[in-house]
Amino acid sequence: MATPLSADKLLKALRDEGLTVVQHRSWRTNNRNHKGPWGPTHGVMIHHTVTSGTATSVELCYNGHSALPGPLCHGVIAKDGTVYLVGNGRANHAGLGDDDVLRAVVAEKALPPDNEANTDGNRYFYGFECVNLGDGKDPWPAAQLLAIERAAAAVCRAHGWSQRSVIGHLEWQPGKIDPRGFTMNSMRTRIGKRLEGAPDGPAEPPPRPTCEPFPGASFFTVGRNSPIVAAMGRRLVAEGCGRYTVGPGPAWSTADRNSYAAWQRKLGYTGTDADGIPGKATWDRLKVPNV
Repeated sequence: MATPLSADKLLKALRDEGLTVVQHRSWRTNNRNHKGPWGPTHGVMIHHTVTSGTATSVELCYNGHSALPGPLCHGVIAKDGTVYLVGNGRANHAGLGDDDVLRAVVAEKALPPDNEANTDGNRYFYGFECVNLGDGKDPWPAAQLLAIERAAAAVCRAHGWSQRSVIGHLEWQPGKIDPRGFTMNSMRTRIGKRLEGAPDGPAEPPPRPTCEPFPGASFFTVGRNSPIVAAMGRRLVAEGCGRYTVGPGPAWSTADRNSYAAWQRKLGYTGTDADGIPGKATWDRLKVPNV
């Protein structure tokens, strides 16, 4: 049984293992804790995204989609080995799995076949989604495999676990095939060898962006509640485009859309190009401070 790592401890563990880590948007508060418990933690689960492209994959794992709200994991591992942190707490990645597998992970014993789906894995496992189409043809670059090894070892080292605490989604839930393209036994062997030595030491962290990256047009929908929306509103007011009677606040509203439309018109856009839904070009010019 282990208490989940805090955001700071997870970040430090990953960097101490030699990983390049990007803190994506408000990852520290992005979780599903309101839907169920998080912890005690018992292991690390590896997945593939069934997507291509780093930016779109990271956004998908941060936001989720209509059938499965985000975050969809704790970290996304890109082809170049960079780890993007997208969640801290309960995440929608493991789903229901086999209680016999969970007992084997806790005891750090050989895994039995996964033939039941009766246990909430989102409560017990850290999840890493690895950018790959999962079709058996999309390659796994050496840098990405090394990052998977390092990320899993980092969490295991922080908790005092062995490589047997690392499993693939296909070993947890019947019918799953991920990760496809390498075997979990081979990855566990790599992780075990890494844990026999000292961590590689922290990689040089990339500079934190001063402005909030464009979160995508689909981010701006009714029901969205985020500090990014509030920060955007404050910038719109500063630019003389505020159309608020109250606020701005974190909940996306008609006032936000009207204010953003005023910003688009200020930049010379008209018609449907000034509909109040942010686009990347106008967002980048607004320079919303990083939150």
